[in-house]
Amino acid sequence: MPTRRDILTSTAVLAGGAMLSRLAPARAADTMPTTLPIDADVDPGVPGRDYTPVVTPNNVTLPYKLVDGVKVMHLIAEEVDHEFAPGLRAKCWGYNGRTPGPTIEAVEGDRLRIFVTNRLPEPTTIHWHGVLLPSGMDGVSGLTQKPIAPGETFRYEFTLRQHGTQMYHPHFDEMTQVGLGMMGMFIIHPRRPEGPRIDRDFVFMLSEWRIRPGTSRPDPTEMTDFNVLTFNHRAYPGTDALVARLGDRVRMRFGNLSAMDHHPIHLHGHRFKIVGTDAGPIPASAQWPEVTVLVPVGSTRAVEFSADNSGDWAMHCHMVHHMMNQMGHGLPNLLGVNTAGIDDKIAPLLPSYMTMGETGMGGMGEMGMSVPRNSLPMRGGPGPFGYIDMGGMFTVLKVRDGITGYDDPGWYKHPDGSVAGPASVDELKTLGLSAP
Repeated sequence: MPTRRDILTSTAVLAGGAMLSRLAPARAADTMPTTLPIDADVDPGVPGRDYTPVVTPNNVTLPYKLVDGVKVMHLIAEEVDHEFAPGLRAKCWGYNGRTPGPTIEAVEGDRLRIFVTNRLPEPTTIHWHGVLLPSGMDGVSGLTQKPIAPGETFRYEFTLRQHGTQMYHPHFDEMTQVGLGMMGMFIIHPRRPEGPRIDRDFVFMLSEWRIRPGTSRPDPTEMTDFNVLTFNHRAYPGTDALVARLGDRVRMRFGNLSAMDHHPIHLHGHRFKIVGTDAGPIPASAQWPEVTVLVPVGSTRAVEFSADNSGDWAMHCHMVHHMMNQMGHGLPNLLGVNTAGIDDKIAPLLPSYMTMGETGMGGMGEMGMSVPRNSLPMRGGPGPFGYIDMGGMFTVLKVRDGITGYDDPGWYKHPDGSVAGPASVDELKTLGLSAP
């Protein structure tokens, strides 16, 4: 006989989904948490009441159906036509029409049954990265299971024994499959949360790609020369802004399945504490304050902070080449070179030729240059004070007072006198400083 909890939870789930073969559309990536009308004596682990559901910018959460107390989910491995940013699309591999795949979200103690259908041209598996489970469910081809052949569907089933920030990806032909985008985040909430309530819980997959300008497929054999760096497989200016209400308690979770590079993720305007790794929460006594968190390859990190500073705040990888789009590394260094007259001499042979780099590379993204088909300018997009001269692993945290929802509020309106601007010659002279 179903328990009261089964009935209430089934009602909440079935309101957004039905049969496994046609599960409801995944939950919108950026909606306000909804408190369910459930009595206080119900078991813990209820979304919106016991925890805040995660937001995966530019992505969604995998839906599920509750069947006899088991959360049933379905992942389909398939080719995906993916947009990295307006102007750049590529044929990738992913899950359920997405790369990264939808975020799996569950609660410690849940029993999961995940069906995996293979629509790829080669076998695959899924490894639940960092999840404690029986060996036969670990997803390593040849070691713990047979590979999932094209056209087959396998069933994975296990009970969650932990909480934290995990990932999922194949362990078959990893160079190709992970390199083409087969990965996703796996978030496990605690059954009985402790500590301050989280208002905004953001999830990011960090990845790197080699997509030659004008081509339409990533090169998964690349080892060093990556030219598209992404948050949730989107490059700026294609990344969603992150919106928080002034005073919100914010958690950010990062998983790194890049092929070769660690990523130091830096947030402007705020200090945070590093509160978790892929092995679980860090005790409060061992947490340390930072403004940059290093996320190693194959690892996850979680940070928390109070959104106590209104404004538009950059968040980006601090490896400077990772804030660029499709940058070529085979360029001569022209800094300081006198290039006068070169353009006139070359124009008869290449009418569109323009020498660049002799005074630096800033502002190149806004010069209106033609770029190869299906490619991006090296960096940037329009901002409130002109062109934002960054791309790749870059996005904006928008903290606002008095907002009632989490839609993008537009650019920040700075109070009078609070924006840096040019100093006058008279002011400099008065202070005894030399003018330019």
